[in-house]
Amino acid sequence: MKKFTLLIITLFSLNNFAQQSVAPDPTKELGVWYMYNGSHQVSDKFSLKTMAHFRFFEVGDDMQQFIGRLGGNYKFNKTLSATVGYAFLNTDRTFNVDASDFNEHRIYEDLNVNHKIASLNLAHRFRGEQRFFESTTGNFFRYQLALGHPIDEKWSTYLYNETFLDFEAEAYNQNWFGAGFKYKVSDIVKLQAGYQLIHVNEVGNFNRIQLGVAISTDHRK
Repeated sequence: MKKFTLLIITLFSLNNFAQQSVAPDPTKELGVWYMYNGSHQVSDKFSLKTMAHFRFFEVGDDMQQFIGRLGGNYKFNKTLSATVGYAFLNTDRTFNVDASDFNEHRIYEDLNVNHKIASLNLAHRFRGEQRFFESTTGNFFRYQLALGHPIDEKWSTYLYNETFLDFEAEAYNQNWFGAGFKYKVSDIVKLQAGYQLIHVNEVGNFNRIQLGVAISTDHRK
């Protein structure tokens, strides 16, 4: 009986150790992004673009990444504009594990093309990013196609897809697909709620809820 009890305790201990030794899988969690995006018109041609995102592995817990952007946008005409800016990122590469995070600095350049087909708004964004982190440099090219459609004076819906190409490693890096709704509180404030599927090459898929606020100001007045 004592040998049997000892065997049960040993097997239980080994099973418990095996469970603890298995690394947690972030692809099985539903995460959330809390987002702020700002556009501040300074002149007829020039505006400032601001952004702050707090991105979590889980809803309200275990922050994966903070990213802030600041850029200057020049509007050539109603269809075409360009942005140049700087981004700071603080990223935790691990999920549910105490490990050191790392900081990253980026310079980015956007070419934005906006047009309409009937009531459908189309936005193309071509983005180049130069990355500086942990004594390493890298380069991304990103293309995003976004579609927007008004529902009424307050509500609208959106759909987008963005593909990342990496010039330093395997060309296809990741893809973001998202959809959701926007609500116009006023001419200055809009709210956003949606869902995003992130596919990272050789890692897997990440499911994210998006909750955001967009603020647009006009300083020409």
